Amino acid sequence: MDIYIDLENLLKVKNVSKNKVCAACKLQRTQLNNYCKNKVSRIDLAILARLCEYLDCTPNDILKLK
Repeated sequence: MDIYIDLENLLKVKNVSKNKVCAACKLQRTQLNNYCKNKVSRIDLAILARLCEYLDCTPNDILKLK
């Protein structure tokens, strides 16, 4: 099984723009795009916590098993 980041889909479901997420979570746009495109090999838990807090979700909503 592989773990993948389903952040792009979650943003669409919650109707939140990437710009708002970047500003609220103190992320660079390229960093957020890498998370959305599943191009990270190591997940920063502090970033994951900020994303979960802002999007009012749990890590299970962002991280999925394939």
